[in-house]
Amino acid sequence: MSTVAPGRRTGGRSRREPSKAPYYVFLVLLALFAVGPLVVLLFNSLKTNAEIGRNPLGPPLAPVFQNFPTAWAQGGFATTMVNSAILTLGTVVGVCIISGTAAYAMARLDLPGTDVVLLYLFVASALPFQLFLVPLFFLWSSLQLTNTLVGLIVIYWAIFSPFATLLLRSYLVALPRGFEDAARVDGATELQILLRVILPLSWPGFLTIALVSGLGAWNEFFFAVTFIQDDALKPVTTSFLAFQSNFSRDWGLTSAAGIIIILPVVALFLLLQRRFISGLTAGGLKG
Repeated sequence: MSTVAPGRRTGGRSRREPSKAPYYVFLVLLALFAVGPLVVLLFNSLKTNAEIGRNPLGPPLAPVFQNFPTAWAQGGFATTMVNSAILTLGTVVGVCIISGTAAYAMARLDLPGTDVVLLYLFVASALPFQLFLVPLFFLWSSLQLTNTLVGLIVIYWAIFSPFATLLLRSYLVALPRGFEDAARVDGATELQILLRVILPLSWPGFLTIALVSGLGAWNEFFFAVTFIQDDALKPVTTSFLAFQSNFSRDWGLTSAAGIIIILPVVALFLLLQRRFISGLTAGGLKG
């Protein structure tokens, strides 16, 4: 019994494995497209305005590390970082509770009108929330929720919960019902099933919506600058406004501020990356 090595003739034809070079080229171009702007941002954070004008894309010739402490002080990051942390934490907790209970109800309880609710969530996820800015501002003003972190957190709940609910429901639908049926036989309530059965099995889905909503709340600018006027309550994205004058902008300080803003996000991703990927690949069932 003979074997034919790859690349040799078989039946008059040469069998060759397809080249993987185009895939590597595509991946390299994709990596450059993703990392390139961050590298340029890092370069510009170490330059003066004059050097940025002469050399906007290249590395700094004389690095100006003073941009970072100056940007930190001028942008008020000691205050805005704390405010954004509060906003992000409140948003993540609220979105996980709202979307978790809603997704469980739609995926497991077979409630009437589920298809209508799903259609509503699809529409709500597709519509730009800026359309509701004017009536929302008047409503928040009458409720005295403007210029408060709680009012902004509630807005973020409304923005991120529809997509989080759809994402989490699609994850819960794929989970088997055997554990839930066994818990019901043992007399567990629906809340106990959600907390003690569904939550441990679906924590990768909850981690995903927590990361998505948390990053969205950290990076959000439009509603933050509209509903927060007190400098002591402004989030980190509004710190960019501190480097703008009537006729110019200090791009060196702005780039340094951008690096300061994305550092916590990068650190959080690196911290949770292994657990996030291992949770997704492990699946819901464990022995």
